[in-house]
Amino acid sequence: MLAVDQLQLQHQQSFRFTWLWLDVGTFTAWCNSHLRKAGTQIENIDEDFRDGLKLMLLLEVISGERLPKPERGKMRVHKINNVNKALDFIASKGVKLVSIGAEEIVDGNAKMTLGMIWTIILRFAIQDISVEETSAKEGLLLWCQRKTAPYKNVNVQNFHISWKDGLAFNALIHRHRPELIEYDKLRKDDPVTNLNNAFEVAEKYLDIPKMLDAEDIVGTLRPDEKAIMTYVSCFYHAFSGAQKAETAANRICKVLAVNQENEHLMEDYEKLASDLLEWIKRTIPWLEDRVPQKTIQEMQQKLEDFRDYRRVHKPPKVQEKCQLEINFNTLQTKLRLSNRPAFMPSEGKMVSDINNGWQHLEQAEKGYEEWLLNEIRRLERLDHLAEKFRQKASIHESWTEGKEAMLKQKDYETATLSDIKALIRKHEAFESDLAAHQDRVEQIAAIAQELNELDYYDSPSVNARCQKICDQWDVLGSLTHSRREALEKTEKQLETIDQLHLEYAKRAAPFNNWMESAMEDLQDMFIVHTIEEIEGLIAAHDQFKSTLPDADKEREAILGIQSEAQRIADYNNIKLSGNNPYTSVTPQIINSKWERVRQLVPKRDHALLDEQSKQQSNEHLRRQFASQANIVGPWIQTKMQEIGRISIEMNGTLEDQLNHLKQYEQSIVDYKPNIDLLEQQHQLIQEALIFDNKHTNYTMEHIRVGWEQLLTTIARTINEVENQILTRDAKGISQEQMQEFRASFNHFDKDHGGSLGPEEFKACLISLGYDVENDRQGDAEFNRIMSLVDPNNSGIVTFQAFIDFMSRETTDTDTADQVIASFKVLAGDKNYITAEELRRELPPDQAEYCIARMAPYQGPDAIPGALDYKSFSTALYGESDL
Repeated sequence: MLAVDQLQLQHQQSFRFTWLWLDVGTFTAWCNSHLRKAGTQIENIDEDFRDGLKLMLLLEVISGERLPKPERGKMRVHKINNVNKALDFIASKGVKLVSIGAEEIVDGNAKMTLGMIWTIILRFAIQDISVEETSAKEGLLLWCQRKTAPYKNVNVQNFHISWKDGLAFNALIHRHRPELIEYDKLRKDDPVTNLNNAFEVAEKYLDIPKMLDAEDIVGTLRPDEKAIMTYVSCFYHAFSGAQKAETAANRICKVLAVNQENEHLMEDYEKLASDLLEWIKRTIPWLEDRVPQKTIQEMQQKLEDFRDYRRVHKPPKVQEKCQLEINFNTLQTKLRLSNRPAFMPSEGKMVSDINNGWQHLEQAEKGYEEWLLNEIRRLERLDHLAEKFRQKASIHESWTEGKEAMLKQKDYETATLSDIKALIRKHEAFESDLAAHQDRVEQIAAIAQELNELDYYDSPSVNARCQKICDQWDVLGSLTHSRREALEKTEKQLETIDQLHLEYAKRAAPFNNWMESAMEDLQDMFIVHTIEEIEGLIAAHDQFKSTLPDADKEREAILGIQSEAQRIADYNNIKLSGNNPYTSVTPQIINSKWERVRQLVPKRDHALLDEQSKQQSNEHLRRQFASQANIVGPWIQTKMQEIGRISIEMNGTLEDQLNHLKQYEQSIVDYKPNIDLLEQQHQLIQEALIFDNKHTNYTMEHIRVGWEQLLTTIARTINEVENQILTRDAKGISQEQMQEFRASFNHFDKDHGGSLGPEEFKACLISLGYDVENDRQGDAEFNRIMSLVDPNNSGIVTFQAFIDFMSRETTDTDTADQVIASFKVLAGDKNYITAEELRRELPPDQAEYCIARMAPYQGPDAIPGALDYKSFSTALYGESDL
């Protein structure tokens, strides 16, 4: 009011000559700039305002208020009443009207009419201008000085000569709308061009009518101050909303930037979760593939592929899983800090889903490794049995070769009595030999049966060979029986056979069978897994060697019988046929096989000693692995316990705790060479096909799982502290408050598990002064708080959720209402906003972000392309759906 009164006093003192300089065209243009909004205009101020109608309309437009209903009559009294209504309205706004009456206006007094218009301009266009509590005129001048300060050749000190060169007008426009003026191309020595440029741009783009004439300003020594103030005030009002719009735009940009960053983090989480789940989905079928291979080499290749998966492919995925959990926790913390709803991943992509998939993967992994090792054992057993079958079958086939033809001979038909007796004894010896070979045939059949039960890949050929042996054995039995019957028919006609030859045959056959069995045993393959087993075989072999002297005596006794028979025959001049008629086992055969047995014994010694050395080496590998595992296993368990203890202690600031944890993490990483050493030792054990270790309870699987859990736990603990720091800094929580929160939490965390149950959390809230006692009101309040700290209804409250709740209770954040108010400023107080307004006020990327997500406005005042910024703002804070 003081500013207006001072200006009015100046006006009154100079009233007798003031209107000599007033620019009627300027005032007319100013009035028309407002009347145009009401769809009308004036051409002559003193004539067009005489009936008071357009004067009242002008006041309604510039004030935004309704005046009393005008009188439409053409009589003088009607006009005076209308003008008085306008003057009364001006007076109601605190303006003192001196020497201005309704009669002068109705009579067309130009000076009085111009004085009234100037008074209206002072009140409604200039009075509201205030910068740093200055008067209206000084405030408008200070605003011009600040806006034009950065521009060369512009020095605004007043409202007359400072504007003559036109640069000040152009500077004002360029400061607010730089795209409209090429300021660098303007010249101070061309004021008319400068002024016309500013006037034309203002009229065309800013809706400010041309109130001044460039030639008049340049041609006047001191331009009209009132006219320039009136014109400049139009620029002030045209640009006054820019600051509000800039502030509103900044607030919206900040909110949208937070939202865009959160959406980017959500997209990263979704992609990482999808990739990890896809990898698990691809890997589990491979681990669950239990198709056995035919050879041990193929299964060992599968085992090597599995080791490669463990060493190369899985470790990066362990890191990705850990990083996924860290990203999820960080995102949830940022959402809580920005007052956004919690992030709910797509169906099937929750952290719990990842953990379930990972657990399924590790179960399949464990089962796959066990299956591989069992298959290798099975194939090893199969190879051993198959070789044993082939060896026994070859020995048997060698023995049966020619036997069928021998049994089919009819030599007894032309034999003498002595010959037939010999044939009978020989046949008895053969039957004895046949009976001795019955055990080998049964062994061959049993091995073939076991190969079939173990699903040996070449079972058809084994079965065919076994069947051939059994069929041949039945034929031999039938032929043997037939030959015995034929010989027995003529037995009565035969003479006794030399007892010495018979005795030789009877003793030679079992001894020959014993030698064959011994050769078979000495060449028999063996497979052992422990030092005790090989020592048992060595002891059995030593026992066999101890029987060799007695066997050698038996051999000499048998050979003595043959020598005695030959001596008697020679003594009695009996011509022998050369070969013992009762047996095909000659002394040469016995000696040859005995020599073969003697050669096989040292070979067997060497094979057993080699295997003993191998088992000793395996035992060394077991002890070496056990020694390292018995150190690493307890170390991992101790570190897990220490991390749990550190996470609930309050030693130092959060930054100190974070540094401590990171140093602790580095010490764990530095321990990795011990794990690698253990992996190398474990690989040596697997390559040696060692399947058990009695020296330790730790397996490599236990160590790997413990190590992965240790890395994940320390990373998760560090992330929790980082989120606490983020919460503290964002919410302005002091270190003392943070320690107080931690002390309260730890006091009720009785099991030191890092989380509180519902009852423990309720007791903690009561200790902090919250009214959550066991009554209806207390239960309702407690349920509300639980929905905030445990949105997933897991039944536990973590320390991070507790900190978020306490920080949210003590600090303020942006709200949906604040964002709606900011959008309303940009929209010019409308209930909707247009895409054009968004692109004008916001950066391009955030403007397009809003346009793409805002729903069409459906209100009664909607226009084509209107957008609903209210539902968009509430959706940002989870209060509605986009």
